[in-house]
Amino acid sequence: MGRKRKKEHWAEMNTFPHAIQPQFDEVFNTDYKLKGKWHTDFFKSDKPLVLELGCGKGEYSVGLAQEFPEKLFMGVDVKGHRMWRGAKTSVEKGIDNVYFLRTRIEFIQNIFGKDEVSEIWITFPDPQPGDKREKKRLTSDGFIKQYQQFLKPGGIIHLKTDNRPFFDYTLEQINKHRFELLFHTFDLYGDAIDSFDEQTKQILGIKTHYEKIFSEKGFKINYLKFRI
Repeated sequence: MGRKRKKEHWAEMNTFPHAIQPQFDEVFNTDYKLKGKWHTDFFKSDKPLVLELGCGKGEYSVGLAQEFPEKLFMGVDVKGHRMWRGAKTSVEKGIDNVYFLRTRIEFIQNIFGKDEVSEIWITFPDPQPGDKREKKRLTSDGFIKQYQQFLKPGGIIHLKTDNRPFFDYTLEQINKHRFELLFHTFDLYGDAIDSFDEQTKQILGIKTHYEKIFSEKGFKINYLKFRI
């Protein structure tokens, strides 16, 4: 994507009321002004809030919002020019229960308050290979501790990835922390998907930009969900 096009997308993002873009100093080592107040001061709704972390172009957030109008969805990513696509699509389709938050996921506990989030989706994150990069993995101890600060008791975390080492690492994390593993498969679109009901098939059938690329190349898609 050219620099001119990126600038156009950034400019349009600033016009979307459902796109929230805090400044660095609003979330770094400090609580964001809406922390603990999202439902009362921003959404004006008590519907459950679901986050997609590392949402990229926002395909999953938009797809889930269409499937579950009784919930609120928020895609979180630091790259606004990618997120623009999901924000634009939701406007074009008149989807009013999806939002986009441009920020670093490292600051997530400064943005959401206790019991404010009901569910988390992690869709095709950077696997951060190598021992030195473990802390950057979205299912590492540090991130899990952050999620526990704002995820409701019994809240569910979903993970979809094509990266088997990262998937195995997450399974190890679940076992180490004694979380409740609800389901896992190493080949989502193989025999496993036939065991789901139609609605679940539709949810898991939503594919991100990167998932489509990986699937077309023959990579098996790993999926799990667990309760913390």
